[in-house]
Amino acid sequence: MQGEAGRDQPVDVKRLLSDEAVGIFDALAQPTRLDAFRLLLRYAPFGLPAGDVARLLAVPHNTMSTHLSHLERAGLLVSRREGRSIIYAATPGRTESVLHLLLGELPAPADRGAGFPRLRPGEPAERSYNVLLVCSHNSARSIMAEAVLNREGRGRFRAFSAGSIPRGVPHPLALDLLRSLGYTTEDLRSKSWNEFAGGAVEPMDFVITVCDAAAGESCPHFPGHPLTAHWGLPDPAAGGGTDDELRVAFVRTYRQIAARMSAFVNLPLETLDLASLKARLGDIAVMEGATEMTLAARAA
Repeated sequence: MQGEAGRDQPVDVKRLLSDEAVGIFDALAQPTRLDAFRLLLRYAPFGLPAGDVARLLAVPHNTMSTHLSHLERAGLLVSRREGRSIIYAATPGRTESVLHLLLGELPAPADRGAGFPRLRPGEPAERSYNVLLVCSHNSARSIMAEAVLNREGRGRFRAFSAGSIPRGVPHPLALDLLRSLGYTTEDLRSKSWNEFAGGAVEPMDFVITVCDAAAGESCPHFPGHPLTAHWGLPDPAAGGGTDDELRVAFVRTYRQIAARMSAFVNLPLETLDLASLKARLGDIAVMEGATEMTLAARAA
């Protein structure tokens, strides 16, 4: 009898995985839930507070809590309470099992327990990275990127922004959106990239352009031999339209920036060689929303 049960076990596993697959596909069939799961995969295994997920995706907190609960019921997330926050972490093993099922394979035996998100260890104080975010006018995209990276970098990254022909003041819709998501905006200002040239400030480790115009311009010399990357995104203020349409464009651009910054802060910078690091920066460049110029440069 025991031998027969052993022979039947693969069928039981397939049936279990089929049931899981239905729940997983249902949970991920909604765009916000899919975005939340993709975001949390970048922060595995430590996870993020529910409020941070809502802020990074520019979704109201109550709405995001409902989506996160749905993902947890499907087995895609686990959570724990830490003070006043609920920390959610992705469980990528569930999706891997379903992929095996779709390919007609049985996954290797593994611990099916989800466990709990681990507490992220403190960042070493002796190493931080200076990052300059550049767009021509330094009023919207680079301003939002500076705010996101400074918050998500948690001391490991120090972000600055500048432009070749700065407008002098950040775009009011960019500041309004950041404030609505809980960012501090008092220190954000539109300034020239000349402030960062010639040793006037600490050397940069990275210089990242976020608009095609800035990428095509002749940059000043930035001390420190920074690694450069181009993550071009459309200007949310360029399309015109009604105030509501402009706000939608700014939210969309913010989400695209937040996705890139969350991927960036999770790169294992200390263990990547130069070629691998350049390749990973290139992968980030062509994430959703990339301009045609950015896609063409990556394909070249």
